[in-house]
Amino acid sequence: MQTPGPATADGSPRGGIAAVFSRHRRAWLIAAGALVFVLLGSGAVFAGTQTGGSEPAAASAVSSSQAATPSPTPTVDPARPVPAEATTASRLRTCSVAGLAADTRLADFQAQVVNATTGEVLFDRGGTTSSRTASVMKVLTSAAALNVLGSDYRATTRVVKGAEPGQIVLVGGGDLTLSRLPTGQEPFYTGAAHLDDLATQTMVAWAADPANPPITSLVLDSSYFSGPDWDDGWARTELALGYMPEITALMVDGDRNEPTRSTSARSEDPIARAGAAFADALGGGLTISQATAPAGAAQLGAVQSAPVSTLIQQALIVSDNTIAEMLARLVAIKSGAGNSFAALQQGIVGGLAAYGIDTTGMIIKDGSGLSPNNAVSPAYLTALFVKVNAREGDLGVLFDGLPVAGGPRGSLSYSDRFAGANSAADGAVFAKTGWIDTGYTLAGVIHAADGTPLTFAIYAIGNVSSNAKIAIDTLATGFFNCGDNLSNN
Repeated sequence: MQTPGPATADGSPRGGIAAVFSRHRRAWLIAAGALVFVLLGSGAVFAGTQTGGSEPAAASAVSSSQAATPSPTPTVDPARPVPAEATTASRLRTCSVAGLAADTRLADFQAQVVNATTGEVLFDRGGTTSSRTASVMKVLTSAAALNVLGSDYRATTRVVKGAEPGQIVLVGGGDLTLSRLPTGQEPFYTGAAHLDDLATQTMVAWAADPANPPITSLVLDSSYFSGPDWDDGWARTELALGYMPEITALMVDGDRNEPTRSTSARSEDPIARAGAAFADALGGGLTISQATAPAGAAQLGAVQSAPVSTLIQQALIVSDNTIAEMLARLVAIKSGAGNSFAALQQGIVGGLAAYGIDTTGMIIKDGSGLSPNNAVSPAYLTALFVKVNAREGDLGVLFDGLPVAGGPRGSLSYSDRFAGANSAADGAVFAKTGWIDTGYTLAGVIHAADGTPLTFAIYAIGNVSSNAKIAIDTLATGFFNCGDNLSNN
């Protein structure tokens, strides 16, 4: 039997939650207290976990007579990896030369452009692929010579006593600029030594010893360079066209028929030509032969070439093949690689090592670039020209020898270079030209219109004609106009 619940104000029984609560008041109070306790405890644990504190939260404090319950140890997530250096986003560049680079006159096209201040590659088309350089090779030969020989090195031609009475030996020391013109008459090579000076020294020294009989025999020693005298990649027509002599350690005027001209036909025997000229300077009537000088023979006279610094500038400004081959061979000899064409790979590549640029894939067959079998990447050249532009070490010598677009002299001053609209880059492009039958090249430094120094290399390889030069100049002018805003797209 149920006990009736309390009545409402009108006397009716109470119902719902109120009635239940009224009938079981004590039980409700006990349950509510338990709920509050649970909630307070949970809140304390939650607060301790969230704060990660090592001390209990205030809500869970206990009396001093009880042991404190430690808060749970928080779990710390491993730190995210942080880059050693912050990555800087490249700026968006909007000056495109894509149309100029697509010119079909460029044939198998390769190029690279670098901001010489920041080292950032701005433009690249096959830049890491090694290809034929044409006469741009002279830049590498010059850089190797500056490192191995030094800017003050001079090649020496000597005369010593022969093994027989009345005999003297003319010993070639690799000076291919030695001139047969009389002293006071300037040959094509500025500052060249003269045979008549050497002849005078020889006769004075010979006459100083009364025991010497008259000079009757002249021996020619060209053993400082070994053969072959002609690279198998060179067209033999270059000899008659006047662009290249046979490479021997003894010759005069680069073996030119005309000693004062840049381009002049060369002979089939440069050693004999030098010997005949020296015999004439001694008064003539001598028996001439070829052999090696006796070891330790007394020296009668010596003359020296212009220094390497002068030779480099002459080799670069008009692209002189003779001096380039002279320097390449002297580098190989001085570095211990050997004295033949075969030694140039080791000699020149080794000579470039000091510049700290990767030479992987580089192939060196000659010092002038006439061989189509040379291979150097545009990327190597842009890296080297960064150092040339900064005039590191002796490399300022190389910069000073570069032809200048629109300049007063050199291979970029010709009427077919940087003409018309491309003259906008006159005075701002400092670069070495290159040309062989299967390629036109240009590489160097551009002082761009916005003031940015750029280093660049452009190769037009394969089935090319002379109008490739115009396409190359136009692209270089595009680089000049764009400057640091040059886009790779």
